[in-house]
Amino acid sequence: MVRLKGLKFRLRAGCLKEYKNCIEDLLINETVQMMKHFRHHHQTTCFEHALNVSYYSYLICKNMGLDYVAAARGGLLHDLFLYDWRVTELERGKHAFRHPDIALENAERIFTLNEIEQDIIKKHMWPLTIIPPMYYESLIVCIVDKYCATLEIVNSSKLTPVIDKSVLF
Repeated sequence: MVRLKGLKFRLRAGCLKEYKNCIEDLLINETVQMMKHFRHHHQTTCFEHALNVSYYSYLICKNMGLDYVAAARGGLLHDLFLYDWRVTELERGKHAFRHPDIALENAERIFTLNEIEQDIIKKHMWPLTIIPPMYYESLIVCIVDKYCATLEIVNSSKLTPVIDKSVLF
């Protein structure tokens, strides 16, 4: 059973396999794998953070009868910005405001994204992005992103990955 602060999900046999099927083509991509080289929140890499966001969003959207495939895929790609935001200075604007557009540009260069996946990546920093998410899936990823980031920052020494990454690889 996975607990997400008050929500309980019973993991059916094959749930992890189904999740992996949603994102398998993303996981094997070299550019997505590059996210492992960038620290994001304390000791959590960008890849680990995105995987956590992706999996929790998948579970919630599946439980709610929403597009869980788009949530899983958009969640994994939402921070595909590929630089160390602590030292990189952007030409226009600050990282918190600009990285959703950068991540979307990077993702669209590699993958064909549907409207929900695009909206998830572009709006995951709402309310900083000003324009709110258009889809429930986007809002869920946005909230789960903040939940995971908070855990990664506050409990960085105690946080264990949501899923055993060895199962995915």
